[in-house]
Amino acid sequence: MMMIRPLSLALLSLIVLLPASAHAQRQVPVSRGEIALSFSATVKKAAPAVVNVYALRRTTQRPNNPFMDDEFFRKFFGGTPSQGMPMERVQRSLGSGVIVHESGLVITNHHVIEGANEIRIALGDRREFAAEVVLRDPRSDLAVLRIQNANQKFAPIEIADSDEVEVGDLVLAVGDPFGVGQTVTQGIVSATARTRVGITDFQFFIQTDAAINPGNSGGALVDINGRLIGINTAIFSRSGGSHGIGFAIPVNMVKVVIASALAGNKLVQRPYFGARLQPVTAEIAESLSLKRPAGALVASITPDSPAAKAGLRAGDVVLEVDGVLVDDPAALNYRYALKNIGSTATLGVERNGRRVSLNIRLEAAPEREADEIEITSRSPFSGARVSNFTAEIANRLRADPGSAEGVVIINIADGSSAQRVGLRPGDIVLEVNGLKIESTGDLERATRREAREWRLVISRGGQRRNVVLRG
Repeated sequence: MMMIRPLSLALLSLIVLLPASAHAQRQVPVSRGEIALSFSATVKKAAPAVVNVYALRRTTQRPNNPFMDDEFFRKFFGGTPSQGMPMERVQRSLGSGVIVHESGLVITNHHVIEGANEIRIALGDRREFAAEVVLRDPRSDLAVLRIQNANQKFAPIEIADSDEVEVGDLVLAVGDPFGVGQTVTQGIVSATARTRVGITDFQFFIQTDAAINPGNSGGALVDINGRLIGINTAIFSRSGGSHGIGFAIPVNMVKVVIASALAGNKLVQRPYFGARLQPVTAEIAESLSLKRPAGALVASITPDSPAAKAGLRAGDVVLEVDGVLVDDPAALNYRYALKNIGSTATLGVERNGRRVSLNIRLEAAPEREADEIEITSRSPFSGARVSNFTAEIANRLRADPGSAEGVVIINIADGSSAQRVGLRPGDIVLEVNGLKIESTGDLERATRREAREWRLVISRGGQRRNVVLRG
């Protein structure tokens, strides 16, 4: 079965694009001499900014031998006290990164460094440095690191505009697949604006057939001038190796994350839309007399949200954001997420057979207090520690803080009722016995009521689940 696989090992991936400008046309090689031209100058320019990222995860594991806890059995079996002590286990992962600022800021994939206790950066000249995490953004699967104690300025990679990438552009990939050493491969851009990949919250990827293998996570995509156009994130593969389908996060999304890190933010704050969207199918397009099945259909509007204030209505189809066409909700979310809070965007909308332009104010989602509490009343939630949605919690759960509903479980005590009934940290409580849960206070009041039957609505991994508990 085909699978989308994150690329965590260590491929420092660079993709090269033919020159593009408003006044220059791309050209196809027309002679043997032109085909023999080398890309070595591009590789030499970009490769020094591409690094290896080593992530170490240290966990404590107790030996599965209860006899070693007893002094008599230790003596009988010839064991020592240390054999019953917890042992440290070290897991190592290898990925890639790209230097994006002279101060030593490095962009990589979040899944490369997730859960790491120690991170090291290896430069192309084999020097190694410790690194710290400056910013995590699980929603885009990006993270920003800073090289520590280097006492020098670094040469960052030049950053391009990923909207200039076109299908058919010649590309190169430079990296360290499977840890064998730096390797260069060549291909083309197979597709742009891929929105059905299922890797991150913002489904909008550059696809290439340049050979990309495990270890490529966090690697760079660059054009013929050595400018960054994207960050490699995953491959589509049966075996785990390259099958000619690789995906990269466009650099325009990367810019947003870098700007947040340079501003000193720990989280990426994106504008809040405030509407539930769904794809436009062929049937919907026909019923609305649309020329083709494209755009984002507005299913519902959150009251007092930016979408509501802009005059957007249920049944509208959003076709453009600031003049850029959007084919589906994923494309709209991507384009909207690139905008700066405090400014205004123009939406091109199809409404009842006519085109309407709406100006929407780009606002941050309203912040809420965490108001963490532990449920102690006699109920299925006894022993669960819960919190309202905050920007930090929403970021950790890869949820939109503005549209997040319910109350999130952040911890569950061992042996508690909550653990016995199968609740988990990260579960989102939406309803209890028909009562909508909008805050931790709502959940606390709902669990104080005695009941022989508990009817719960829980969201887990984005899926709503109806649970009935008796007794």
